[in-house]
Amino acid sequence: MRYMVIERFKPGRVRAIYERARNEGRMLPDGLEYIDSWVSRGLDVCFQLMECDDEQLLERWFRHWSDLADFEVIPVVFSTEASSLALGPDPS
Repeated sequence: MRYMVIERFKPGRVRAIYERARNEGRMLPDGLEYIDSWVSRGLDVCFQLMECDDEQLLERWFRHWSDLADFEVIPVVFSTEASSLALGPDPS
């Protein structure tokens, strides 16, 4: 399953986030895969696409960062999959 993780940096903590990431890496538990990420121009929100079979892995990962950011998790599918989920299989 894929998840869009919306990470909202706590005020004044952006430098600490990037320092920790530089020094310790992402600190992902085994089984949680980072796919890609995007950061708002204001450097206050990070959107990360993650993949794993167990959503509990996300919670374990958040514990490493919860002092610096708040997290929202949205299960997502690729847009190419959304059509078949919405309409069912192609009849042709």
